[in-house]
Amino acid sequence: MAAETHLYSPFLSDALVILGAAGAVIPVFSRFRITPVIGFILIGVLVGPFGLGRHVFDHPWLGYVTITDPDGLEVFAEFGIILLLFSIGLELSFGRLWQMRRMVFGLGAMELLVTGAAFTFILSTMGQSTAGSLALGLALALSSTALVLKITSTSTPVGRAALAMLLFEDIALVPIIFLLGALAPHADADGMKGLLSTLMWGGAVVAGLLIFGRFLLPPLFAQAARTKSPELFLAASLLVVILASLATAATGLSPIVGALVAGLLIAETEYHAEVEEITEPFKGLALGVFLITIGMSIDLSVVWKNLVPILLATLGVMVVKSIVTGLLLRLMGARRGTATETGILMSSPSETTLIVLSAATSAGLIQSGTAQFWQIVTALGLTVTPLLSLFGRLMAKRVDGVEDTHHPIMDDRTPPTLIIGFGRVGMLVADLLTTHKRPYYAVDSDADLVSQGKRQGYAVTFGNAGRGDAMRRLGVAHAKAVILTMDEPVTAQRLVRKLRGEFPDLPIIARARDVDHAAALYRAGATHAVPETLESSLQLSEAALVETGVAMGPIIASIHEKRDEYREQIMNEGGLSAKPALRSGSLREKPAQS
Repeated sequence: MAAETHLYSPFLSDALVILGAAGAVIPVFSRFRITPVIGFILIGVLVGPFGLGRHVFDHPWLGYVTITDPDGLEVFAEFGIILLLFSIGLELSFGRLWQMRRMVFGLGAMELLVTGAAFTFILSTMGQSTAGSLALGLALALSSTALVLKITSTSTPVGRAALAMLLFEDIALVPIIFLLGALAPHADADGMKGLLSTLMWGGAVVAGLLIFGRFLLPPLFAQAARTKSPELFLAASLLVVILASLATAATGLSPIVGALVAGLLIAETEYHAEVEEITEPFKGLALGVFLITIGMSIDLSVVWKNLVPILLATLGVMVVKSIVTGLLLRLMGARRGTATETGILMSSPSETTLIVLSAATSAGLIQSGTAQFWQIVTALGLTVTPLLSLFGRLMAKRVDGVEDTHHPIMDDRTPPTLIIGFGRVGMLVADLLTTHKRPYYAVDSDADLVSQGKRQGYAVTFGNAGRGDAMRRLGVAHAKAVILTMDEPVTAQRLVRKLRGEFPDLPIIARARDVDHAAALYRAGATHAVPETLESSLQLSEAALVETGVAMGPIIASIHEKRDEYREQIMNEGGLSAKPALRSGSLREKPAQS
């Protein structure tokens, strides 16, 4: 028996269930182009204490396929939200956040206050006490940061409006908790003192993070980048976000405030793309755990017994929030389609609604039965949020008559050329593009080269183009062309093959080491491959022949003949239908259209 006890670990069993759920949900739902959010929530319903978990005592083997310690998952769920806010900070910058100040503290504040006031009025007319109505109103006015920002893109008008409102709600969470404590029947003046103390110390900590982070983070990530160790880079990233979250949590502020500040600080460095890429898997898995915990809170038997009131309450919350948010956006000048889609997307309650409900119950403002009712409404609202996104997009099409409002907005200027590798060759290419007024964006995994390039005024950032979907994050989908100047033959071939598979029409110009490498790059899908050793050898030969007294005419003819031999060799080895262009002038020649 002792051996069996040691072999069986509830923690490992829960980990197996979660990893198995991720392995099943993500591919299946991606296959049908459905967000895995719904899948994770349904898994939570199935394996939670109100699903198969209620039958564990009758069938002990179910313990291996259910969550045995739901409370133990809360820390991982909270970590998922922290990483989500961290990634939001990475996508922002202090400049962009300053530009959004009117939306965050204008639109965000109005949305929370007006929606909360509307719910307070409705609930008070239904017999709820004034303090209880205010607590429920503020709780239901909150929207889900974890789901909304997982579904939408902050590069769209809908995403920017949602981000502004969600940022204000996250900032306002702590004052709301203190307000509920002050409204408690037996509250005293200590609540207001605690709020002021938290805001004061929290502000000091945030200021300290902003000041010291600007000086400490660049050398920290530069050192991690020089080691070229993904493990060290990941450790440095997680260290920064956890320390910042703990620092704000220690003052009473939410840890997500520290995570957001950490993301903003790293966004100002050239390592932000690499940090975002390397932390993405952890964020996705931790968010999956959070969604499973949401599903576990839904008791289908209770839902069935109170089906009509719960459905009416859920629908009522969504209608009120949609109307208020949409009208406010229209007053702020948003298009009808944007206002409609954003209002519908933001209409479900939030994971933080559960926190506020718990605080209101502890303060004695609402009864436990009332809190349980609205917790079920919140869980159901979170479950249908992905469906609300689809419905909002369809309604936006009808209102505006546009094809899609979710594509990222592109500037009217010429799309940039993306340069991969920023050594001497990449820098020369950037100089020539600048001379001819062609925008470019360069990336390199060498921290020293990136720092040198930025000091000289080049548009270059740190990143590993060969890892995951880093190229998409760098904007390759909207690039005019991609130029690979890296001196790593195998990596270059893999990257060319990957780019050609995802973007069939993208011009890809690659630096080749020699003729054989050029042929391999053409086979991988390169538009042009330029073998540097061939051209340098031909130029050296030309100079030597001139200095030894050979006439220029025969020299040009022999070099042309030799170059043509290599062109034919590349054509044969690369499996091309025509000889590739190897001279600068011939690059302007367009292939015959079929």
